[in-house]
Amino acid sequence: MDAYIPSGYSPLLGIYDTQRAIALLKHTFEATLSRRLNLLRVSAPLFVEASTGLNDDLNGVERPVSFDIPDGNKEGQVVHSLAKWKRMALHRYGFKPGEGIYTDMNAIRRDEVMDNLHSIYVDQWDWEKIITREERNTEYLKSTVRDIVASIHDTNEALKQVFPVLDVEIDPEVNFVTSQELEDMWPDLTPRERENAYLRDHRTAFIMQIGKKLKSGQIHDGRAPDYDDWDLNGDIMFWNDLLGCAFEVSSMGIRVDPESLDRQLAERGCENRRTLTFHKMLLEGRLPLTIGGGIGQSRLCMLLLKKAHVGEVQASIWDDSTIHDCAYSGVTLL
Repeated sequence: MDAYIPSGYSPLLGIYDTQRAIALLKHTFEATLSRRLNLLRVSAPLFVEASTGLNDDLNGVERPVSFDIPDGNKEGQVVHSLAKWKRMALHRYGFKPGEGIYTDMNAIRRDEVMDNLHSIYVDQWDWEKIITREERNTEYLKSTVRDIVASIHDTNEALKQVFPVLDVEIDPEVNFVTSQELEDMWPDLTPRERENAYLRDHRTAFIMQIGKKLKSGQIHDGRAPDYDDWDLNGDIMFWNDLLGCAFEVSSMGIRVDPESLDRQLAERGCENRRTLTFHKMLLEGRLPLTIGGGIGQSRLCMLLLKKAHVGEVQASIWDDSTIHDCAYSGVTLL
């Protein structure tokens, strides 16, 4: 797909300072987020065993990168994300309510449509935290979203102290809106167009209830049925001045409990997953109640460093037209 490079675009930072800024951004954000949410950094897998059901199925059509493991006659899958693995880890490590983990997640999404914001290589902070039954509510979700946005805002301010040329402004006030409310406001627009319309006027927003059917019978965006509770999830988005669009940085939510998992598996026709290890444990109530999500590392770097293309902040593989368009526009792909 052709890359979109805004007219007259010139990076605020050269390659050397970009690498310095990425390192500072990641260090600062990790420290701030872990303090606000009480998260411990842990090691995480690059791949999981296919039969466990631990891989994230995303929209259910993406093909994981798979390989055989002759010793043991098993199949490995490169992760799409660690949405389910984290919850199992919290159970195995003996964490308690109010405690959580975060990790660097590196994934290959071979079926991703590549453009300015998307790459087949995905890097994000995956995090997960144990909560109580009483905390499975909208207000707790909103409070956690505010903590994440505050961490992003503080990281941005720290970056601008070291690199004064950076001029991105992050509004720390979060506007909350459901996907149904967006459809009610703009029934004739696509979900993506609704996000743009809303974020133009509300520069920081959390779009709630992603995955459930709207009154139109459609869904706002795809979500797997077996990690987020579709009534208690959403996307953190900012308005990107450079690209002129709504810009998603994080997908997150309160995770399914046995009741919501049972309901969502039935609604999506995924009954076969009930026999997988992760799903059986969850349906039997053997896994802790959690909240969690993924925060895009390259996405956050793009936003705060005011980059036009994700290839300016991560190394990946690009099609010939993207390489040509970026070279023509003076954009250096890592």
